[in-house]
Amino acid sequence: MPELPEVETVRRTLEALVLTKQINKVSVFWPKIIKHPADVEQFQDALVGQVIEEIGRRGKFLIIYTTDFALVSHLRMEGRYGLFKGGDEVDKHTHVIFHFTDGTELRYRDVRKFGTMHLFLKGKEFDQLPLSQLGPEPFGDDFSVGHLSNKLASTSRSVKTALLDQKVVVGLGNIYVDEALFRAGIHPERTASSLTDDELAKLHKEIVKTLEEAVAKGGSTIRSYVNTQGEIGMFQLQLYVYGRKGEKCKICSEELEKIVVGGRGTVFCPNCQRNANKNG
Repeated sequence: MPELPEVETVRRTLEALVLTKQINKVSVFWPKIIKHPADVEQFQDALVGQVIEEIGRRGKFLIIYTTDFALVSHLRMEGRYGLFKGGDEVDKHTHVIFHFTDGTELRYRDVRKFGTMHLFLKGKEFDQLPLSQLGPEPFGDDFSVGHLSNKLASTSRSVKTALLDQKVVVGLGNIYVDEALFRAGIHPERTASSLTDDELAKLHKEIVKTLEEAVAKGGSTIRSYVNTQGEIGMFQLQLYVYGRKGEKCKICSEELEKIVVGGRGTVFCPNCQRNANKNG
């Protein structure tokens, strides 16, 4: 699933392609993608004549702002947007098309059909799910060391499981939690509430730094991710642990191990990330 750096990269490339375009018609070939409103025809009719004014992001969600509406889009596993000419062939995995008055089309393609779209009146998008219960953005002032400390101190979950909770901080998924924990020298199975003040400060710093570096590199292409212009991300070349089970640690040369934490495959270095839960 795309995480914050990948979604931010899609946002930036999409913004460069569709701003100021006016929607002439919307075609929906897989109605289950449209979660709000329940009436798909209402979704289609509402967008006719709307001009795309801004492309926003909240955590892992894209927000396409039009004249009157906010379209909240979650790409899930394999959702992808692309700009096409009106006469180009439409493949079987294209499920929503926004037809523009200039003859171009913004197409949403999703092999697994897991993606979702919610349409709200502009200004109401944060009052309801899926955005209403999200935690702070990692790059904002609300995501402070104090906030992280308060959230982790109140849970008996492992630190990895807690960081995957989008109510704690948005945008983190399996890739960047593993990477931030490695950089901070914290074992993923550590009980979240056991972290010291120094460890919390280091973890906060590495979460922000890891995400900033990943955004700068266009995200990580692990399986099928590409941005709106078909370009792959390059941050995977800098990964320390994710996807590197059995390889040597780039820092100490210890063999990296893989375990399951909270149902998620997790790679770590047993030397650089010692488990204080077990070491007393």
